[in-house]
Amino acid sequence: MDRNVAIIGAGVSGLTCGVVFVERGYRTAIFAKDIGQQTTSSVAAAVWFPYHVEPAERVIPLALETYRVLLDLTPFPESGVSIIESRQFSRIGEIEIPEWAIPLGAQSLSSVAMGLRPVRDHAQRGGYSFKSGFSLRVPLMDTTIYLGYLAARFRKAGGEIHADVRFEKLEDVDRKFDLVINCAGIGARELVRDADLEPHRGQVAIVPKLDGLSCAIVCDDAPLMYAIPRTNDCVFGGTNDVSDNVAADPATTSRIVAECSRVLNIEKPRVLAERVGLRPFRKSGVRLERDRLANGRTVIHNYGHGGAGFTLSWGCSREVLDAATS
Repeated sequence: MDRNVAIIGAGVSGLTCGVVFVERGYRTAIFAKDIGQQTTSSVAAAVWFPYHVEPAERVIPLALETYRVLLDLTPFPESGVSIIESRQFSRIGEIEIPEWAIPLGAQSLSSVAMGLRPVRDHAQRGGYSFKSGFSLRVPLMDTTIYLGYLAARFRKAGGEIHADVRFEKLEDVDRKFDLVINCAGIGARELVRDADLEPHRGQVAIVPKLDGLSCAIVCDDAPLMYAIPRTNDCVFGGTNDVSDNVAADPATTSRIVAECSRVLNIEKPRVLAERVGLRPFRKSGVRLERDRLANGRTVIHNYGHGGAGFTLSWGCSREVLDAATS
């Protein structure tokens, strides 16, 4: 393609857009302040689920398209994508299985499964009891592997990644790029002056891999908790507060570890790392649209994914491609 494409942002949205464009022959470069394990995306538990993003009628088709692409990556260990059983629980009442989840095989959990057992023994009641729950087999993207896989795939196809780059406005992108794709996440708040974007702070604790924990445990009721087993460790979470603060709070870490340990009925594990990321929640919904810059170039916005950046990544990127070629 005789077109130069600049992508702003090297999180999962920017990298996935980069792969989609460069593998279709576009000369593509990614520009970002942070890359790899310094990005907000690296903090995500990255279990496929349309969490904390609006509007449903817009995002569910994008999520389902991403689901299909991720399934195709699961045979390749180097991708970091696997299939995991995700168990969604409620402490306070009857949890409703979303309509979109039923064709994917979602099932209500039995009353025996409401009480989580020690991770070494999932057959006996014990630990923390929930009121209701359902299970669903979904893709899990181990961010310690998957982000590197996307970057390597992008570079192998001829793409370039430029780190430590910050733009005051999109018009500052070199004019040789006739198409600009805005995947700046929470950074779009300043980059394009979008007052609808809110930073929803997510703090997690990384703990050693837990023997016997083979499924993801998620409860959205307050206090939000999740335990996500990965290849070499486990992610305990979490928080979802409106805040710009990216410093890890020790008291919050202690609460997260205590709650996850109580739910799993285990001794508190040691904490390997504390991480904080800002989910780019957009009050008016995901921004996925074509626009024109003041200097006449085309820009396509792709941000505001809330807690579902990984879940929407391939669907959004393919829609960006459609917008670029229409």
